[in-house]
Amino acid sequence: MSYPVHRPRRLRRTETIRRLVRETVLRPDDLIAPLFVRPGEGIRKPIQAMPGCSQMSVDVILTECRELASLGIPGAILFGLPKGKDASGSAACDPNGPVPAAIRALKTDLPNFLVWADVCLCEYTDHGHCGPLAKGRDGRTDVDNDRTVEALARAAVVYAEAGADVVAPSDMMDGRVGAIRSALDGAGLSDVVIVSYAAKYASAFYGPFREAAESAPAFGDRRGYQMDPANSDEALREVAADLEEGADIVMVKPALAFLDVIHRVKERFGVPVAAYNVSGEYSMLKAAAQNGWIDEERAMLEILVAMKRAGADIILTYFAKEAAKRMK
Repeated sequence: MSYPVHRPRRLRRTETIRRLVRETVLRPDDLIAPLFVRPGEGIRKPIQAMPGCSQMSVDVILTECRELASLGIPGAILFGLPKGKDASGSAACDPNGPVPAAIRALKTDLPNFLVWADVCLCEYTDHGHCGPLAKGRDGRTDVDNDRTVEALARAAVVYAEAGADVVAPSDMMDGRVGAIRSALDGAGLSDVVIVSYAAKYASAFYGPFREAAESAPAFGDRRGYQMDPANSDEALREVAADLEEGADIVMVKPALAFLDVIHRVKERFGVPVAAYNVSGEYSMLKAAAQNGWIDEERAMLEILVAMKRAGADIILTYFAKEAAKRMK
């Protein structure tokens, strides 16, 4: 008995058929938009290294988030640019700083819009590292882990008290998730979600962000506390530790060069996984499109679908607004 030849092209013939059998579907609900908030009023300062992105004052952030919500995007993550910086990053804990101010405005105007607050000190220290510094036994200057964790916990409580739905520690200090969970619970804020940057790699793809957040290290780099890009087993250990300490969602950052890590994390733990489509991934696509080398819209959607296909439930991306418009 002979059987018909398998002809998969029949299921690719038209867009309607392709949609019918599509395995991975990208939705606006999958996206979170990163935004940069600064002091002032009526400010939208373009970021040269990230075409289409800007530093914005609270009032402009509010307008931006109204548009995001109208497109079906469920939330945004806020990064702050303070009026002043010091060696300890104390402005991160200022309840009147740009991030708490933006949180309060957003939760008043858009109560159902999810507001995430990035929890790190790099935007607030005058040296650009992710916490206060100390001399080690070998004489080298490094970030003081325990002092940093204490400051991160205080900052997380400030953001949560302002109304943040989610706090997202991105520092890669040891023990910070447990300290933040304990601080939130102690302040009666146990319903606040922790999204841990559990596997954050020391990546070359962060360059444009450091212009956007004005957070480039004044010396050295962050390889002493962020992960080695060569390691994936280590990522699983980091995720396991953060879940044990109380993380609700875990994140892999960057996304595009670490799709295998996203997949391994999802397969191993089965918890909600976020992927951060970082600034360098965004900017290189923008640059290629501006030079006519690539179809920006198709490449953008292909990259975002790849992240979801790898296992990401949530994608933080500077393409959020553009992508959501294409899904309408």
